[in-house]
Amino acid sequence: MKCCSAQIAAVWESPWETLKKTERCIRSAVSAGASLICFPEQFATGWDPLSRKNSEEMNGETVTTLRALAQKYSVTVIGSFRERFTPKPRNTAVAISSDGEILATYSKIHLFTPTHEDDAFTPGTVPGSFGLEGVRCGIAICYDLRFPGLFRTYAEMGIHCVFVPAAWPASRSHAWELFITTRAAENRMYVAGVNTAGTNPVDRYSGASMTADPEGTIIARAGDREELIFFGIDPSVGDALREQFPVGNCHKDGF
Repeated sequence: MKCCSAQIAAVWESPWETLKKTERCIRSAVSAGASLICFPEQFATGWDPLSRKNSEEMNGETVTTLRALAQKYSVTVIGSFRERFTPKPRNTAVAISSDGEILATYSKIHLFTPTHEDDAFTPGTVPGSFGLEGVRCGIAICYDLRFPGLFRTYAEMGIHCVFVPAAWPASRSHAWELFITTRAAENRMYVAGVNTAGTNPVDRYSGASMTADPEGTIIARAGDREELIFFGIDPSVGDALREQFPVGNCHKDGF
């Protein structure tokens, strides 16, 4: 399955303007043969750990537009947005099928406490997964990369690839690659980190969207500017590695 990571910078707090850019990315990805395209964290507004502006229902402008674009271009789309929720919004990613139907949703479980994202958002509680062209896919969001338990859960579910929309700052770019490759190698799965680029009122971002294969090898990497990168997923690779070298199995004593 051919996939595209859309490393874009949001038009800050202007969903409609960013969604225009989104369509251009989708058109280009489909022209290159991609079956799936994934956008960064809160791609339509820019990630802000404290902002509740532009929060929307699941049937709001962002998801409705993505559903229409997915159907128009016959491609699966993953996008993260601020989902309206009581008492506080959720940082939610949605996967939409090529016929415009919602395949899965995932709300960020591990909120970024150093910048008090947990003060403004409600954490999710369950994984999100879906299937496409024989590939079982999971979703995580940014800070989730630092928590191996979620990825271990996905491995136990038989997930082949976890897509990670993110707004990972340039100041911690070394950890970005470290966690992507580690989560991939330890779970024998593809991990596709899709980062934002540019500078906004919250931080500076260096892009570097990348995908690691089930051995932890980087197979696709972006630069520091807006860019589309492409990679393939072969589900048999992870399945074979898990069978040959089951690194997730524990001894009876738990160590």
